[in-house]
Amino acid sequence: MFDLIFSPFVEFGFLRRALVGCLALSVAAPPLGVFLMLRRMSLTAEVLAHGILPGIAAGFLVAGLSVTAMSLGGLLAGLVVAVGAGAVSRATGGREDAALAALYLVALALGVTLISTRAGSMELSHLLFGSVLGVDDPALFLMAGVASITLLALAFAWRPLVLECFDPGFAAAARAHGGAWHMVFLGLVVLNVMSAFQALGTLMAVGLMMLPAVAARHWGHSVGGMTYAAVLIALLSSVSGLLASYHLDLPTGPAIVLVAGALWVVSVLLGPADGLLARLWRRPHLAG
Repeated sequence: MFDLIFSPFVEFGFLRRALVGCLALSVAAPPLGVFLMLRRMSLTAEVLAHGILPGIAAGFLVAGLSVTAMSLGGLLAGLVVAVGAGAVSRATGGREDAALAALYLVALALGVTLISTRAGSMELSHLLFGSVLGVDDPALFLMAGVASITLLALAFAWRPLVLECFDPGFAAAARAHGGAWHMVFLGLVVLNVMSAFQALGTLMAVGLMMLPAVAARHWGHSVGGMTYAAVLIALLSSVSGLLASYHLDLPTGPAIVLVAGALWVVSVLLGPADGLLARLWRRPHLAG
């Protein structure tokens, strides 16, 4: 058991850094995923993950594979997409999701174009799919810093966000500043997506944000319960995915996301809250 679970992390420093980085992502990102799911914005995180690509590409063109340059570029690009979509929808009266889709497609095409002008296949693969085992100290500090900022911000934003999810009319009547908290929330999503790209790449940066959150819906009946379940599922996915990658020689980022996907399937089947088995169990009881 020691060789199977603990030995890889004891022997290899890069695995320990990858574990710490993934644990930081697993603590901070799933609560945001729960709120995205409750606000019916689950695909927004994916849009923002692709929206940061031109900023990351610009940082790469300027400074190469520099975590600082790519992170600053990705943060600026993500904020432009998030804030720009809100501004366009309010100015034109259109839907925010339509504006997000348009900006996301433009940003994705621009990012791929910028990367292809200079990057080779190795750099392109790194930016799109990440490299969990290549997480260095600057990337680790970035993940830990973003996780700390996210948890601190959620401590203040928790009540307004919950109120916006379940009773936006009352929130508006009570002057809860829903628009401002919405912008803060989107900023946190951008920060977490940006910090995750180093490990999981821009294509799968939202894997640890959304899959545990969607799975947690079947294990909790309250926002707090779903949040605890989402964090636990993300932590289990990170550890199991790293171990599966090490023992089975699989790409690490996809392995973590696949484990999270498998836990989602288990949750859909066996979860006590609207799981398929729970629904089938209740029907004969009610019929009798």
